[in-house]
Amino acid sequence: MKILGIDPGYDRLGIAVIEKPIKGKEILLYSACLQTSAKDTIYQRFGKIGAEVHNVIETFKPDALAIETLFITKNQKTAMRVSEARGIIIYEALNAKVPIYEYTPMQIKVSVTSDGNSDKERIIKMVRILIDIPKKEAKDDEYDAIAVALTHAACVR
Repeated sequence: MKILGIDPGYDRLGIAVIEKPIKGKEILLYSACLQTSAKDTIYQRFGKIGAEVHNVIETFKPDALAIETLFITKNQKTAMRVSEARGIIIYEALNAKVPIYEYTPMQIKVSVTSDGNSDKERIIKMVRILIDIPKKEAKDDEYDAIAVALTHAACVR
């Protein structure tokens, strides 16, 4: 089973594809952090997000999309833009007939670290233990996307 994990954002989008074999440890097939330019219009940024998700779906043919639910921040404008980016991501999955699964930040933390109060450093440490990451330096958003995918893999065991 191939799982596309996404940490949604419009400034930085974490994206990862893992494979869950029938037996053994999950395998990281792809991870990236798509960073859009603040110089572009919001619509150009959304277009880049849609194109990236479309390309990853076409390339890896995932069996599921695991996406983090929206975490409401103090900044309403940011929350709205992230929500719009999530809509684009979900549309691309629906269009490709990829089933969608959503997980809260708490579910992801518990799944990856067994502690709902874990910070970013603990999540990154546990993700590195749970799956081999060939890159020496990955961005936080990539680790978050991998964690989302691992959460789904744990839920479908």
